[in-house]
Amino acid sequence: MSELQEIPDKPLRKGYTTGACATACVKSALLSLVTQKEHKKVTITLPIGEDVSFSLKDIQITKEKCSSTTVKDAGDDPDVTHLAEITATVNLNSNKEIKFIRGKGVGLVTLPGLEIKVGEPAINPVPRKMMRTVVHKILADYNLESYGVDIMISVKDGEKLAKRTLNSRLGVLHGISILGTSGIVTPFSAASYIASIRQGIDVALANNQYELLINSGARSEKMLRNIFPEIKETACIHYGNWIKETFEKIAESPEIHTVNMGIMLGKAAKLAEGNLNTHSGKTTWNKEFIAKLAKESGYSNEVSERILSLNMAGRLREIFIFAQQEKFYQILLKYCYEHCHKIAPEIELNLYLINNDQTHIKYNK
Repeated sequence: MSELQEIPDKPLRKGYTTGACATACVKSALLSLVTQKEHKKVTITLPIGEDVSFSLKDIQITKEKCSSTTVKDAGDDPDVTHLAEITATVNLNSNKEIKFIRGKGVGLVTLPGLEIKVGEPAINPVPRKMMRTVVHKILADYNLESYGVDIMISVKDGEKLAKRTLNSRLGVLHGISILGTSGIVTPFSAASYIASIRQGIDVALANNQYELLINSGARSEKMLRNIFPEIKETACIHYGNWIKETFEKIAESPEIHTVNMGIMLGKAAKLAEGNLNTHSGKTTWNKEFIAKLAKESGYSNEVSERILSLNMAGRLREIFIFAQQEKFYQILLKYCYEHCHKIAPEIELNLYLINNDQTHIKYNK
């Protein structure tokens, strides 16, 4: 999950969050229960104030409970939950409470640091508020305010889908999270990934981890954890392409005293120039800038010309031996260090350039 797909060159269609889908299912199920008639289409109001309609299927009604399902449409976003089947099962209770129950495929919160308490289903606060609003309105409309409602949310194949997310790193096990703050999925906005970065740091802090390992993804993390075997998995954060947002969250967290950062050569070539979002759809490496760094390191014009002939940053290893004492890599890391440390100047930052063969070069500050 450390990389987004290429951004299509066309108008992109928005979609709806798992939280919005779950809310539509709750409305359909509760209306179907109290009327004993299927409600296959409902309209809900999103947190941004927009009214949207959802189609429901597989409505199962008895006198005691009802379930209703919708298929999530994430629009043109490459969301792992696109086309997931989300189901709400509801029943009235006599204690006047709205209770959320974890169904199959919804995650269980097992670590502190998230907005939801340990032991609760991974249904975030905004979706919970949306569902409560819908429930209160229906109970009032049908003179059932002396009752509460049990709400069970489940997701078909949710445990399998969760393996393609960062949920386990956050202590959310056995399924996906029911998410969303606006109700809308904006294609390629990376909002969910950035949220997971921030949540990951919150979980690390809540578990008394004040030294972090931050990496673009699994490959660089594997190498870095060989250097720091004592650092727990909860302190390992994948920044993907969002270096700026990661360091902004670090800067907001005064408890963090040390950050050990792994970065691959292609991203380092972009970051050195000040590109804090390294997604290939947003930035490309600047050969002229890298050639200038080589001159600054004392290399000849001939070396700079060779750099200008390269078609990918990874091929810099054909010119410069990947070794600790190589001056070029040290000045490349110097620029990377300065851009990151500028955002979070209070932390001790250790920077490691990582090769494909899992060797590394440490920046000598």
